[in-house]
Amino acid sequence: MTVYATLCTLAALAMMIAFINSKVGRLQMTIAITAGALMLSLVIVIAGKTGWFSLKSVAAEAIDRINFETFLLNGMLGFLLFAGGLGIKLPNLKAQKWEIATLALAGTLISTLIIGAALWQFFRLIGVEFDLVYCLLFGALISPTDPIAVLAIVKKMKAPEQISVQIEGESLFNDGFGLVLFVTLFAIAFGGEAPTLSGITQLFIREALGGILYGLALGLLFHTLISSTDDHSMELLLTLGIPSGGYVLASALEVSGPLAMVVSGIIIGNWTRHTGMSTETREHLDSFWELVDEFLNSVLFLLIGLAMLTFTFHQEDWILMVVSIPVVLAARYLSVRLCYLGFARFRQYNPLSVTILTWGGLRGGLALAMAMSVPSGVVVVASKGIDVREILLVMTYSVVVFSILVQGSTIAPLLNRANDWEANRDYADTQAEVA
Repeated sequence: MTVYATLCTLAALAMMIAFINSKVGRLQMTIAITAGALMLSLVIVIAGKTGWFSLKSVAAEAIDRINFETFLLNGMLGFLLFAGGLGIKLPNLKAQKWEIATLALAGTLISTLIIGAALWQFFRLIGVEFDLVYCLLFGALISPTDPIAVLAIVKKMKAPEQISVQIEGESLFNDGFGLVLFVTLFAIAFGGEAPTLSGITQLFIREALGGILYGLALGLLFHTLISSTDDHSMELLLTLGIPSGGYVLASALEVSGPLAMVVSGIIIGNWTRHTGMSTETREHLDSFWELVDEFLNSVLFLLIGLAMLTFTFHQEDWILMVVSIPVVLAARYLSVRLCYLGFARFRQYNPLSVTILTWGGLRGGLALAMAMSVPSGVVVVASKGIDVREILLVMTYSVVVFSILVQGSTIAPLLNRANDWEANRDYADTQAEVA
């Protein structure tokens, strides 16, 4: 089966699961697709073990042929982040720029260090020789919240505006810093030379700041192009040019494509939408990109569920999968809590903010793609052939699946309580003004 045929088959399967869920289930679509794919994977694995039928090798080969890492990082990601940027309201973003910047930078770094230190101590406790740099590498890839998962699940559950802006803004902007951390630790772990401070600084400037500046230039260019035509179809086609050609050019320029897509999406969604588009395009822009977003998310979350077929599990892996979930959650809570100790000195926040940012800090395909980029062959448990890549992959997969299925499906009550608090506060303020 060709790559195109495989993708068409997966897309059809994702649509089928989504349709069935719309008729008989009440789960959010991406959660339902991930759960359906995971159950299908388990059926295939169990059937192969019992001798009923054997499809695991065929399915695993088909998924490997797609190359999940390349498919997401060099393909779908640009479209998904651009769609996310379109929905960001710039005034709300400006109002909480310091909170978002602190969570994206300091929060990610603190979480990485906590996860790395905790896992290193755990590996020493169970007698497995696993270097600290590998533990920190896992912390770097799992600490940034995944903008795709957050926007696909949490955003649609109507969180209070203040919390919604923080969690969406953080997830969209922490990729740049998370990437610098991951690339730096990756070079230390698997490169021939240890990176220098000047090298790390240059990497951050090129990737993060370069991505933001490139996104500004790209957004302004396409704003001009879109403003120069009143053709409805051409205006929508031009928006497609940003996450396709613009994202490819970002890779060639070695700047952060994800950050560029977010920035250009914000420009098109907040400026071009109101001043450079025809009335017909403004009416159809959101529905058009929502359709693109839903379709690509369906395929992505299906691949996340089916990715289990490509892994080889050992007994030690199951222990690490169970341990990694509370470690990551604890690190997320502590990093957010520490940031809020500073925030609370300048502004009042919803008392459930830390809890929601912790439980709603979802992980998804981006973390899995980074884990898949780790080279194989660095053996940790020689007797069973367990290497660093396998350990990082299974820990990442357990956190991602737990994040989507458990956190994503149980955060609604927290959001409802937060909305009730906001409503009570507004009522109290109104009564005080009347009095």
